[in-house]
Amino acid sequence: MSDYQKKWFYLLLLSLIWGSSFILIKRALIGYSALQLGGLRIVFASLILFIFGFGSLRKLTLKDCKWLLIAGLGSSFFPPFLFALAQTQLDSGITSIFNSVAPLMTTLVGIVMFGAIITKRQVLGVFIGLFGTVALIVAGMEFNPNQNYWYSVFVLISALGYAFNINIIKNHLSHLTPLTVATASFGVAFLPALCIVWYTGFFTEIAVNAKMHDAFWYLIALAVIGTSLANIFFNKLIQVSNPVFAASVTYTIPLVAVLWGFWDGESINIYQLIGGCIILFGVWLVNKKKKNSSFS
Repeated sequence: MSDYQKKWFYLLLLSLIWGSSFILIKRALIGYSALQLGGLRIVFASLILFIFGFGSLRKLTLKDCKWLLIAGLGSSFFPPFLFALAQTQLDSGITSIFNSVAPLMTTLVGIVMFGAIITKRQVLGVFIGLFGTVALIVAGMEFNPNQNYWYSVFVLISALGYAFNINIIKNHLSHLTPLTVATASFGVAFLPALCIVWYTGFFTEIAVNAKMHDAFWYLIALAVIGTSLANIFFNKLIQVSNPVFAASVTYTIPLVAVLWGFWDGESINIYQLIGGCIILFGVWLVNKKKKNSSFS
């Protein structure tokens, strides 16, 4: 399979996996607090990755560890907590749409921090995407007053963390295998997450809380498939494509997440859909290639 075929394969696979993660977060929150869910998601995903990838950490250099620390905090530690917090107030489908700003964040981080070259069209795309994000927030506040759209800030911070992670992997860690990067990133997050889980009282509460038992399998699916395996696949995608294409998975994710949301009784008004489409149009402009250029 060529790199061109691989990148589309991983894009579609991740769309299905991560698009389903939002409904899994929603169901898991029935039994767990946001801090418990975020921490346990990291702990279980880390244990799976340690089993298969711990030996590969011997290849790491001191320079690798510096970049892995930043990437691990930005993509493996903070987002599981932030997404869980966001979905305590926002529907799963809406949360996934906000996450579609990640390619825009990736472009901005690439320009500011890594010297990426940007065209006028891409600048326009960034501003259009950001306008769509603001429009989505305003529409949500007006038409869904029962949801606290200020919690969308947690999703935007997560998208920024993913943007740093993608650019770091592409520019500084591309010589490492996807399994090594994923294992090391979660190695950074493991101990802090375990401490947070202990602080929440999970280990005493799990024995007597029936809701935790009912939601446990949603948590396991989220940790094993939606986190550990998905991160390996995502690192593979970064290696066979470019940072902005890899981040583009976030605008196919909402297609899956919104369908799950409708199935679960969520509703999205026309103004929110328009805001989402504006974001996607902005991302399309950022990603659009000239006709005479090769598609890497």
